[in-house]
Amino acid sequence: MNYTARRIGRTLALVLPVVLVLSGTLAVTHVSWTTQGASDSTLTASASDASAPAGADAKNKRRAPEEVLRAKLLSELREKDPGIALTHLQQAVRERPSLAEHCVSLARSLGEAAVRAYGPNRAQSFARPVCDTAYATGVASMQG
Repeated sequence: MNYTARRIGRTLALVLPVVLVLSGTLAVTHVSWTTQGASDSTLTASASDASAPAGADAKNKRRAPEEVLRAKLLSELREKDPGIALTHLQQAVRERPSLAEHCVSLARSLGEAAVRAYGPNRAQSFARPVCDTAYATGVASMQG
């Protein structure tokens, strides 16, 4: 009896981690991290905002690309939701690799703004694997 229990335990110890890793990987690959129509509304730091007043374009040209992107993402967070803003941040960094060095601060800003707009629990529900854990760090910094 003791031998059988030990054998079952060893089998579970070897098989269970593999099953958990595979199921987690499959779950992540099946989640749609973008929203419908996201390719139509791809956000780039150099894109002009059609809803902005005419004078805003001249003002945006003098601002750094990451600051233009930050303003657009924060506006999008307020008008839509943080998940869409995070998806567009990821797309912008993919399209303009020079923005990668600002990704952490942008995602942290989104996390902080999401807490102000939605509260800590709801804000955390929008988390995406963008810029490591910067969004979650922004959410957590507003809780304490």
